[in-house]
Amino acid sequence: MPVLPKGHPKLLNAWAFYDWANSVYSLVIASAVFPIYYEMIFKESGRNYVTIFGMQCKDTAMISFVTAFAFLIVAIFSPFLSGIADYIGNKKAFMRFFCYMGGISCITLYWFDIDNLFWSYTSYFFGLIGFWSSLVFYNSYLPDIAFPEQQDRVSAKGFSMGYIGSTILLIFNLAMVMFPDFFGIETAKEAMKISFLTVGIWWIAFSHVTYYFLPKGNKNDVKLTSDFIFKGFNELKKVWGQLQQNLPLKRYLYSYFVFIMAVQTVMLIATYFGATEINWKDADDPALMGIDKIFQVKQTGLIICILLIQLVAVIGAVVTARASAKFGNINTLIFLNAFWAILCGFAFFVETPNEFYATAGFVGLVMGGIQSLARSTYSKLLPETEDTASFFSFYDVTEKVGIVIGMTIYGTIDQITGSMRNAILFLGAFFIIGLLLLLRVPKKALS
Repeated sequence: MPVLPKGHPKLLNAWAFYDWANSVYSLVIASAVFPIYYEMIFKESGRNYVTIFGMQCKDTAMISFVTAFAFLIVAIFSPFLSGIADYIGNKKAFMRFFCYMGGISCITLYWFDIDNLFWSYTSYFFGLIGFWSSLVFYNSYLPDIAFPEQQDRVSAKGFSMGYIGSTILLIFNLAMVMFPDFFGIETAKEAMKISFLTVGIWWIAFSHVTYYFLPKGNKNDVKLTSDFIFKGFNELKKVWGQLQQNLPLKRYLYSYFVFIMAVQTVMLIATYFGATEINWKDADDPALMGIDKIFQVKQTGLIICILLIQLVAVIGAVVTARASAKFGNINTLIFLNAFWAILCGFAFFVETPNEFYATAGFVGLVMGGIQSLARSTYSKLLPETEDTASFFSFYDVTEKVGIVIGMTIYGTIDQITGSMRNAILFLGAFFIIGLLLLLRVPKKALS
């Protein structure tokens, strides 16, 4: 195993390659294939609920609650694990552990079945934990392997490699679903299950390129104390104390917490919404009769929609950057929140695939823009400090807690009202609140 110096091209490429390995999870499992498969197995069974602890829970609400609980675990334990890893000096072992956890969980999704939902949800749950926890250690490696002037370029390279790799596998999985006979697969449903296997194998196999070159980490030669164990929490506490002295940053984080909660919730449930609420077939068309064929059409339509969102999101980030340069960060974010609120209102009435495609295109446009601008605005508002890592750790935890609350509220509304449309409409209110809170951020703080 080579020991490469900081900034070495091979080391930087190896780090970025982990995006190629793990991004297939976020695209194929979280966004594309699994949500349609999940809806399919409930549709086949003739019911749309889960019985848990003697109570009935709507299937889409249940997956929202499981997702929220997984993000809660990550938000609580990430700072704790970071402190332990820094002391032991082997971040790579932690990163590999969670990678294997996520990859193996994806493989076990092959057996996700409505007759064994406890273990099925367990696989889904640990897949989420593995993915997001491995990212904690992956991101923490960046200042260790790259000099400050290299970090933006290397980070962007990782994003690009992740997009390319995940899109390649998604297209391959789409081909399996559309033409199962060509691949020797009996049904489109079986092709979906095999796609879960491909994600786990791809993720674990390609991650070894990264592990081969990444250093273990620097072990501390001091005695293990509670300071190390709670290092991450203490850093977050310190940042919170500093926020009390920084009114613009404090007010911005309040608004960010509210609108990012809505943004991430929409992104996580978009495919479930499309699979459940959109009419993907003409009941009078005999060519589409049969549940396997119907879901094949639905799968194809939703995956094309997701690819459209990814493409448009890149354009949206560029357009938003130019708009912020002309009109200012806060004004642009206010406009984006207003646009998101309108989209949520429009989504309440969407029923046909073409309407869904149009909505998805606009979502992609503002999705890439609001995420990139939110992060850069936060960076501009930071005080003069060398401890930017702690501030961005706080930013990351804020996002995770927001996701927990957003998914819980969404699932609760879906469960009580029986409609995902009502939950989408409710999310629009968070964008309006976020907009109002942004109005309180002093614009001169960014001048």
